[in-house]
Amino acid sequence: MRNPRGMTLLEVMVAIGVLAMVGTLIYGAAYGLTRSKTTVGANNARYREGRAALRRINDEMSAAFLSMHQPINPALNVRVTLFAATNGSPADRVDFASFSHIRVAHDAHESDQAEISYFGSPDPDVSGKVDVARREQSVIDIDPRRGGRVDVLAENIDLFDLRYLDPITGMWQDTWDTTQATGQIGRLPLQVKVTLVLRDGPGGKNIPFVTRIQMQMTSALNFAIPR
Repeated sequence: MRNPRGMTLLEVMVAIGVLAMVGTLIYGAAYGLTRSKTTVGANNARYREGRAALRRINDEMSAAFLSMHQPINPALNVRVTLFAATNGSPADRVDFASFSHIRVAHDAHESDQAEISYFGSPDPDVSGKVDVARREQSVIDIDPRRGGRVDVLAENIDLFDLRYLDPITGMWQDTWDTTQATGQIGRLPLQVKVTLVLRDGPGGKNIPFVTRIQMQMTSALNFAIPR
């Protein structure tokens, strides 16, 4: 009996070419899907970061307070509350006392009061990169601008701008200071407008976030002071 006829060299080359073409198409489709997934994931992470930062700022700043309760002898004073905000580029700074602290350690000697700060912090490892940093100290002391723990709240920002609505004048202010006679002694703003712009958004564009925070207490606490 005659042996069956095998494939010619031309047929083998055509088959290999078709297989290579199909493999290239499959690889290109898989690579495109992987790249799209990575890009979408990175963009979603930036949006989550911005929304989480604004949510935390809202929760903590809306609970800001001032206290007029001081010892009769000023030498015995061990705590100071303030609301002090200054302009900066690309990030403003604000320091305040807040009723937003959450105790996480069992039997920790802490309350719901804390010192909190938001400010711009250059990244020491990346030139030109600025992050929004958050400082919290669970014990309010005599220096409300220092101490405690500092963490990064939002990375690689283009802008962190804060403006303050004065309930007396009805005007928006760029700064606020409850410690100076020329500032706003004994009172807090009615609202705070927060503008946060993150870099590295979709297509390399910036991602803007804007919110307004309604302050819960605009006057200093003085319920235990004799009148």
